[in-house]
Amino acid sequence: MRSRLLQRPKTGLITALDIGGSKICCLIARISENGHIHVAGIGYHESKGLKAGRIVDMEAAARAIGQAVQAAENMAGETIHTVTVSVSATQTGSHRVRGEVAIPHNEVTDSDVRRCLAFARDAEVPGQNELIHAIPTGYRIDEAAGIRDPRGLHGKRLQCDVHAITLATNTIQNLERCINANHLSIDGFCVDIYAAALSCLVEDELDLGCTILDMGAMTTSIGVVLDGKLVFADAVPVGGLHITQDIARGLTTPVNQAERLKTLHGHAIRNARDESDMIDVPQIGEEERTHGHMVPRSFLTGIIQPRVEEIFELVRNRLEASGFSSTTGRRVVLTGGASQLSGLRELATIMLDKQIRIASPQKISGLAESTSGPAFATACGLLLYASEHAHEIPDIAIPGAITGGMFSRLTHWVRENW
Repeated sequence: MRSRLLQRPKTGLITALDIGGSKICCLIARISENGHIHVAGIGYHESKGLKAGRIVDMEAAARAIGQAVQAAENMAGETIHTVTVSVSATQTGSHRVRGEVAIPHNEVTDSDVRRCLAFARDAEVPGQNELIHAIPTGYRIDEAAGIRDPRGLHGKRLQCDVHAITLATNTIQNLERCINANHLSIDGFCVDIYAAALSCLVEDELDLGCTILDMGAMTTSIGVVLDGKLVFADAVPVGGLHITQDIARGLTTPVNQAERLKTLHGHAIRNARDESDMIDVPQIGEEERTHGHMVPRSFLTGIIQPRVEEIFELVRNRLEASGFSSTTGRRVVLTGGASQLSGLRELATIMLDKQIRIASPQKISGLAESTSGPAFATACGLLLYASEHAHEIPDIAIPGAITGGMFSRLTHWVRENW
């Protein structure tokens, strides 16, 4: 399992590139001396050459990325060279691994913690993958569990539990090629649901635990946070665009008109007025309309509700299979562009039997009103990740390079552990 390392920015400029199912968004921000993040440039473009976060047309994807980046550069008056990139949770693997080392001097030092993380980080996982996150979720010293920071504590053996998130090597290579085509390099990757959690969750939700759902165009990503750490990440391959396509097919209307109908008249739950309220539905191929095609709004709701129910049923099944469904309490936070559908919060409350909150990005200034809603949660979270969480993948966890053959490495391991 190879690791990719995100370096903390040395200058006051960081750039986030959110590659989503419906749009590619680039945010350029400046970090002040007190750590405050202010967005200086915003650019976004319709996603091209992508399907469910995967690149299917290299040239089209590179061009769309370039146009989003250029728009952000023009607004910020800056030329950028590196970006922090989001990846969909549908493409990542979520693994729980454990590292264990001896404590040479019976008091845990920073070096001991780094060695322990290194052993967890180097755990074998199936397939050709690279490590993009190594998130410590808890420590144990001898028989004492539930330790958040072991430094300075006494004992003989240190264990650490790590949430390791991996990404397929070929996916990384495809993304790198598209971004390199725009004369940019990649600082690091961040899974979308982790970025969304960083930007949307308040302190009590982080500490007490909750589930966060990032409802995008092509996917709905799932994250579980406990004690301030992301302990589970997953996704289901259904999102807001699938609702739009259902409307287009069911009402025989163009996709752009279906999106408009969903935004203006769509609702996730049927109500008594749906039969009497009539909506005008443009038909495919009708360039010059001589008369309106009116249908009850119940037709539209009858298309939307089953698809939304399917999304939440899939989410519920994934959470139950993960084992975290009952450990995070009754709090669920919804974000992402598709979460803005009317009635969705109420249906989620029924389907998941949880308390539901719809969240927008926080902790960042400089966002325009049009870019401060749930649809930009991941992009904003990327800025927070790049500025505050680069330490989560240690550069070289064992101080000093360990060179030499197998005998040298074995000698070092025995010395460190006994």
